Amino acid sequence: MNFTRWSARFPGTQRRAAARTEHAAAQAKRGEGAVPAARGSASDGRPADPTVAGTGTGTALAAVPSLDQLPVREVLGRLPALVALVHGPEHRVAYVNDAYTAGFGARPAGEPAAEALPELGELGLLPLLDQVLRSGKPRTAKNRTTPGGTSTYTVTCTPVAFPDPEGSGVLIHLADVTDHAEAVDRLRASERRQREAAVTLQRSLLPQELEQPDDLRIAATYQPGGTEAAVGGDWYDVITLGAGRTALVIGDVMGRGVRAAAVMGQLRTAVRAYARLDLPPHEVLQLLDGLAAEIDASQIATCVYAVHDPNEGLLAYASAGHLPILVRDEDGTVRRAADPTGPPLGTGGWLHSSGTIALGPGSTAVLYTDGLVERRGEDIDEGVAALEHALAGAQGTPAVICDRLMRALGVDADHDDDVAVMVLQQPSRTGTDAELFHNAALELLGGIEAAPRARAFAQGVLASWRFPVELCDLGVLAASELVANSLQHGTPPMRLRLRRTDRRLIVEVTDGDDHLPRRRRAEPADETGRGISIIATIASSWGSRRTPGGGKAVWCEFALPDK
Repeated sequence: MNFTRWSARFPGTQRRAAARTEHAAAQAKRGEGAVPAARGSASDGRPADPTVAGTGTGTALAAVPSLDQLPVREVLGRLPALVALVHGPEHRVAYVNDAYTAGFGARPAGEPAAEALPELGELGLLPLLDQVLRSGKPRTAKNRTTPGGTSTYTVTCTPVAFPDPEGSGVLIHLADVTDHAEAVDRLRASERRQREAAVTLQRSLLPQELEQPDDLRIAATYQPGGTEAAVGGDWYDVITLGAGRTALVIGDVMGRGVRAAAVMGQLRTAVRAYARLDLPPHEVLQLLDGLAAEIDASQIATCVYAVHDPNEGLLAYASAGHLPILVRDEDGTVRRAADPTGPPLGTGGWLHSSGTIALGPGSTAVLYTDGLVERRGEDIDEGVAALEHALAGAQGTPAVICDRLMRALGVDADHDDDVAVMVLQQPSRTGTDAELFHNAALELLGGIEAAPRARAFAQGVLASWRFPVELCDLGVLAASELVANSLQHGTPPMRLRLRRTDRRLIVEVTDGDDHLPRRRRAEPADETGRGISIIATIASSWGSRRTPGGGKAVWCEFALPDK
């Protein structure tokens, strides 16, 4: 078959030929023929040199043949890509080039493609041939892999007009992209391994099991972004501070991958260390701010650090560029924690401050990262409002509420950002459960009568709480030593507070002096200096902290015996 007859019918051939004709006509109209010699003279008016064909340099150039003069069979036969031509509605084989024969073997002419070219069926191309034949428009199918995965092709099917009654066919061009596809697979596998490593690092740096304080019920969840998203630096933590107080933290490192997870791990470790100092929330963030800049000046992080005090029924907090804490009261009302909110950690030059929000019995608080509420094309306040609406109707345990909030905000396995959520509840206790939680306090006016009054008060309270005699004696001794220490080294006002939970007895004394006691070794001749050592010996744990209004609190705990 002579392919020259229909070579001019390739899509675009007519357009290119017409463009050449129009260009030549435009040159002739401007008097610019191919070369000055074509007009019979040189540009300076002298007779043209017959050896010059177009450059004026004396070099003869051969005339360029048109596409119509090229033997199409020879062109297609030399292509390294696989080329086949099929004809008619049954896609009968009209031609296959040498590369196609080398790839799939010889193919009989005149047979339908479904029988003669079974590889097209394996690649899922037969429906594509029908579409091209009906529409008269070329189609491309990318990355079609043969059964067994030995070769991958990108296939282009182009409609071709034949000069016979049926008059239509399809030119099939298969470009072998196996190496490219394998490279893409290797790249994807590498990215998948890196993401898995980052997720593993991220999860290993998060607390494996949340601490559960006596007065709160807490649950948290972390979900990395979908498979196409690099893992971020979201984190959370719960830290028991002693004397019934609990620190809660949630944060988000601005970045992706292993680097963000590593920075997150360092910040989380630092938070736990600073929390042990029992500082106010804004002072913890101030320390973190300087540390974040030292860790990596190119990355910043948002963070909320909060401390729950069951005696006050308050959640004291400080925020570094983070989203507001939400609190749902027992009646279903949802409140946002108001300012203060400072800039993110790592920016420096800012004095953070603390705020408080009430967290009474039956209340639920939610701390979260921006992945929960931020959506492309939407204002983040709309996301926070949607979270408030979801929280107002979410009931159940903290773990159940975590799950319901995630589903209500549309967070699934394909979500494009990391999400961390922490839910804490202050239970509303009644009946027998309420009998396990008691508070008692005594204002100490000072003077020599304060110590015996404190001992008598502690003896009566602990006996009324039906503690074993041994635990009562230890509690009275602890109260006596702490009060004596406060009378000697502190200043008014002074207060003794006793608190029991279902797991421990807490003895705490506050006064107006902010000098924190420390344990030291007393010499045999010393008459003082043994009080804190006695407390450290008899109690399960002890500590001290500065109070917000000035002054200090010194406390100790005793674990209750298992029943």
